[in-house]
Amino acid sequence: MSVLEVEHLRVAYPDRTRPAPSAAAGPGPAPGRVETVRDVSFQVAEGESLGVVGESGCGKSQTMLAVLGLLGHEGAEVHGRITFDGRDLTGLRPKQFREVRGSGIALVSQDALSALNPAMTIGAQMAEPLVRYDGHSRRAARDRCAELLDLVGIPGARDRLANYPHELSGGMRQRVLIAMAVSREPRLLIADEPTTALDVTIQAQVLGLIDRLRRELRMALVLITHDLGVVAGVTDRIAVMYGGRIVETAPTTALFDAPGHPYTRALMAAVPRMDRRVDRLPAIPGFPPHPSDPPPGCAFQPRCGEARPDCGDAVPELRRLPGAHAAHTVRCPYPASAADAPHPAGAPV
Repeated sequence: MSVLEVEHLRVAYPDRTRPAPSAAAGPGPAPGRVETVRDVSFQVAEGESLGVVGESGCGKSQTMLAVLGLLGHEGAEVHGRITFDGRDLTGLRPKQFREVRGSGIALVSQDALSALNPAMTIGAQMAEPLVRYDGHSRRAARDRCAELLDLVGIPGARDRLANYPHELSGGMRQRVLIAMAVSREPRLLIADEPTTALDVTIQAQVLGLIDRLRRELRMALVLITHDLGVVAGVTDRIAVMYGGRIVETAPTTALFDAPGHPYTRALMAAVPRMDRRVDRLPAIPGFPPHPSDPPPGCAFQPRCGEARPDCGDAVPELRRLPGAHAAHTVRCPYPASAADAPHPAGAPV
């Protein structure tokens, strides 16, 4: 059963650099708009973990903020269909979205220091939604907060409730965010670059914690990251995004064994590996396209070392990778087949 279904999602904003035409030219975003998400569709099953991977500006966070109703711009347009637990979220008012967030869908953001209120103690911030939305007394909420901090591995949990965010380390602040996110036992947890500001050792601990909580609490998980190495050990499936679109999606093992899209292979080549020595990691030339000026056809073709003259003619459709797993699809007219994938089998280590 799918917890979350996203169908043909488009997100657009006003383009202040160009005058808007007087009339719209059909369904979808109106003329004079900039699209940051372009026709994205995916599902997340109950208890499943999905990794969403791509460089900054590829549309990952915009997609999930649309799911959460947190785009935060009065001119933002959302088209398509978003269904959570059978409920259509498209067009919900802010008050209705607040009923879904927390107990239904929860978010762990990438910068815990910015996400936490510096003027409130950890205990006060954690207790607020429990008191306001779940009807806990102050004492019961405090006991629950201590249990949650203990659950995420913070020593001296009850004493930490009196601390302010600046009194905790980066790793502990991230654990507090995770504890707050799971406090109301959501059905779906969205983790947006949750390890960006942490060192490698703490990254591994936080990822392990998120994966353990997902299994214990039977949550579905969407893990957003720019690093394929991060999702290798904690996700069931991966969706690779570029230029506001999903360009490849597959079960995690199948993707690492046979990456079909040139962009996926380029990201994979940039991940350090402990089983080989390299003097310099290969870099992808150029930058992702700006949403207001996307290239024609395949968005990756200006940076692709395998591009052909007709790659700019039309936007490719998602199609099954030849010879691959049935759920392995790729948006490329000339993908590498599973049989001749140039990347060595196995995830980065």
